[in-house]
Amino acid sequence: MKTINLLIKVTLLASLILSVGACSSYTYNSQVAIDEPLINASGETLDGTPVDFPKDFAGRPTILLFGYVHKSQFDIDRWLIGLSMTKTEAPIYELPAIKNPIARLFSDRFDDAMREGIPREIWSDVITIYADGDKVQRYTGNVKPKNARVFVIDENGVVKYFYDRGFSVAALTELKDTLSAIGAK
Repeated sequence: MKTINLLIKVTLLASLILSVGACSSYTYNSQVAIDEPLINASGETLDGTPVDFPKDFAGRPTILLFGYVHKSQFDIDRWLIGLSMTKTEAPIYELPAIKNPIARLFSDRFDDAMREGIPREIWSDVITIYADGDKVQRYTGNVKPKNARVFVIDENGVVKYFYDRGFSVAALTELKDTLSAIGAK
């Protein structure tokens, strides 16, 4: 019971901080351009591995699902289910990108709360971005923060697909067509 109460408190605290950060911050329009390199940024996987992207994704087409507020997880989950149901083989990473400086102070607690709800075997697929959160949001746009920012990058880190309007079957089909066009599944 204590664990459940603690989890509820952490979730509420995270939601509050993320919501305050989203509401009190500037909104940005997307700067993403297809056939241009993904911006450089860094984060850390839930298992503690530092990641510099797109460099650390080089050599293989990759799908990136960025989220900016707690409620973006719903959209990300729909994408993950769709990608799973279509047997997508390209690596897929979830990237919570938080620009709120107050949230950075609690990054260990947020990451611990995420670890509790995510199986250990996929911790390496969740990359939290705190220091570069604002940079990422300026690049991808954050006008509708509940929507995931979905990317396909090629083996050289070049953006081949970008979508930010919420999951749809048509968007999933476009993503899969993009993967096929660059020789991935």
